[in-house]
Amino acid sequence: MAIVVATPADALALLAGEEPGAAVHIVCAQPGTADERAALDRAVEDAARRGVRVAGDAWVIDAEVGKITALVLDALHELRPLRVRTLDPDPAHVAFDAEAKRPVIAEPPLRGSVARATIAAARRYQRTCGAPVFVDCRRAGVDPRLGAQAAARHPRSTRWLVRGADGRLSAYLPSAAGVLRWTERTAGRDDWSGPELLESPDLLPGLTVLQDGDGYAHLIGLRRRKRADGKEHVDIVHTTQYQSGRPIGPWHSVGNPNANDRAKAREVGFPAAVFDTAGNLHVFVRNFGHGVSTRRQSPDGKWSAWQHLRGVAVADELIALPGRLGGAEIWARTRDAASAVRWHQEAPQGAWTLDAEPMVSPYPGSLSAAPEAGTVRFRYAATNEVCAGVPGGGPVGLGGADGAGPIAAVAGVDIQGWGCTVLARWGHAGACAVGAHEDGRPEGGVWWFDAGETSLVPPAVAVDGYGRAVITLLGADGRLRVARQEPGASGLAFGSWITVR
Repeated sequence: MAIVVATPADALALLAGEEPGAAVHIVCAQPGTADERAALDRAVEDAARRGVRVAGDAWVIDAEVGKITALVLDALHELRPLRVRTLDPDPAHVAFDAEAKRPVIAEPPLRGSVARATIAAARRYQRTCGAPVFVDCRRAGVDPRLGAQAAARHPRSTRWLVRGADGRLSAYLPSAAGVLRWTERTAGRDDWSGPELLESPDLLPGLTVLQDGDGYAHLIGLRRRKRADGKEHVDIVHTTQYQSGRPIGPWHSVGNPNANDRAKAREVGFPAAVFDTAGNLHVFVRNFGHGVSTRRQSPDGKWSAWQHLRGVAVADELIALPGRLGGAEIWARTRDAASAVRWHQEAPQGAWTLDAEPMVSPYPGSLSAAPEAGTVRFRYAATNEVCAGVPGGGPVGLGGADGAGPIAAVAGVDIQGWGCTVLARWGHAGACAVGAHEDGRPEGGVWWFDAGETSLVPPAVAVDGYGRAVITLLGADGRLRVARQEPGASGLAFGSWITVR
């Protein structure tokens, strides 16, 4: 892991969020003050007591604006990290100057410059050396009581493993250089191709993966690019995978709800998306004003205008899911709080209704869509226990209070003749924990067990072409690990993990 920041003070919160066992290098663009360096020394000592190893003194590259990318790239070639963590490339505004017609950013400009340069350097490094690099951006100044995941600028999705129309599984993960894809060569077999770097624009970290009614995979992300005016713009982009293992379609812009103002547009949140039962694709983002904006693509390919769902200020944590009546729903964690609200439709293309009262109390970074329509899973903020939540009902506890992050789930798995939902999540120190409950009956409880591997990203789960549950994760070496359900086993059991090389 390489932490790349503007000054030593910026590394403190990032280092505090590291898990035991991590090995960290710190790279600073500027040396900072004596007080900053002393504070970092104390943070390094505290990290060592928690089992986090910081290698040597912080690198200081003495970079000036305009030269940061090249110097960070040199550092990456020297350190050869698998993971890179930096701050927000587009820091949030604290006010808006109506006279100057521009946002007021309180953070030092060097922070954003270093973060943008780090993303660009990691992209170049991966494309040069061929080794995957995974970038994570964090907001500065987040209330520490909300936990490290509250600072995440881009999501950690559990939905990155999907089964194509031909029955083959494909895994998609965002890397510094673009989307990586692994694909089963034959449905249900432990023989995979990949990782393959897909053709893509210069994407920011993060990726949304979903499927339509025909089983086609859709990939949605954020792109930063220079336009004809020479200035950088941020917009949402979308592509479709029609056949497993084949080239993806072209990336198309979905736009930006604040597209008319470049300074506002750069702050857009990461997109969430879902298909309703009529085949409409709904895309949602957190906008400049910290509300939610949405637009819809109909089955004939036409896009609606952006619509702003007002009423509540939200954080960078949106979960889109199909509603129980065929429409779409969007759940959002409220800004700077451990609570969530919901907008929903009664039917496809229906009006949006806000449930303003907090629906659930999720620990930041833990919201995820459940397989059941209109249902979410999350970690209860007061206890960290995994819960299922539905509108109008209290949370259903599912145990599993160790670990962090969202919960992956897939329904329709046969376990000794019962239709069951299999769940996978992060446990302690990144361990993969697996459990199950009867389909549609989470109140029956979940028995969790350690699956025997750790993951750098939240594990994913899907059903293969033979109806077996398959778990995927990203090992500490950056390689895909796969475990497949053992047919006929007494209870839920998985075969040995295989490593896709």
